[in-house]
Amino acid sequence: MKKLRVLHLTHPDLVPPDSLDGHSEAEVNVFKTDFDVVSTLRGLGHEVQSLGVEDELRPIRSAIRAFKPDVVFNLLEEFAGLPELDQHVAAYLELLRVPYTGCNPRGLVLARGKALAKKLMAYHRIKTPAFATFRIGRKVRVPKHLPFPCIVKSLIEESSMGISQASICDTEEKLVERVSFVHEKIGTDALAEEYIAGRELYQGVLGNDRLTTLPVWEMMFENLPPGAEPIATEKVKHDLEYQKRRGITHGPAEGLSEGLDARISRTSKRIYRILGLDGYGRVDYRLRDDGQLFFLEANPNPEIAQCEELASSAEEAGIPYPKLLQRLVNLGLQRGTGKSGT
Repeated sequence: MKKLRVLHLTHPDLVPPDSLDGHSEAEVNVFKTDFDVVSTLRGLGHEVQSLGVEDELRPIRSAIRAFKPDVVFNLLEEFAGLPELDQHVAAYLELLRVPYTGCNPRGLVLARGKALAKKLMAYHRIKTPAFATFRIGRKVRVPKHLPFPCIVKSLIEESSMGISQASICDTEEKLVERVSFVHEKIGTDALAEEYIAGRELYQGVLGNDRLTTLPVWEMMFENLPPGAEPIATEKVKHDLEYQKRRGITHGPAEGLSEGLDARISRTSKRIYRILGLDGYGRVDYRLRDDGQLFFLEANPNPEIAQCEELASSAEEAGIPYPKLLQRLVNLGLQRGTGKSGT
């Protein structure tokens, strides 16, 4: 395996230390992805340089000129504090003609625009919950086609930001109140979609043109409070103590028929291609008790810490973590040469 120079891009606050010594579990949880990626790539023999990027592109260009990386490992999820601007960093790397990992800017635009992605799915007859969007500064008018209960979330934020049990609304009054919460506290437009009771499923996809789907993964809720719905709230995603207390785990989705498993794989590949994704991604679903599968959203450049869903499902498929990261690097390099990659 050729040893490469890898420029690692992340937020300044997430540049990882060389060692975890002296850091608490909660502190490590913040930068775990960057630490796992950097330490693993170095373990593979690559020379890795980290760069924290906040609101200027010039440091990227300077680092590329000085370090001359073979590939950029792009872990930026925002630019200037705005998640909707992350595609511009990928576009800038393309302008510099530097190979990079993860999704291209076109795919980022289509997938990050949750409402647009749902409209594209509806056009291609892929089942998705009924939904409506609510813009900041406009009076909240609840459309007749939106059924209750529904769940309200940010139109653009990721990682379940702002989602709690209160996000599930069974009346117009509660919906208006929650939309106002998203507008005022999250500072983004809001999305309300039909709440689908059922199993929370994920599927990772790897590749540029030729695609590989990973085993279907499931988030499991063993000890929720009475009356709580099994949804991926902000606490469920990020609060380690809450995860332990409430038995929040993830693992292979059990009990899926061979036909359903194959159908999910075909659907994930279709969605990935419709949205123009490449590199790696994750497709999120809800599986209703009657077997109906609903597309929720697609996540380009999803969380790839070693303990998280995508890496765990890759391990289940026989792709250990170092091999997974090397594969992502190879996909970035192959995109730069015009090769399809898997």
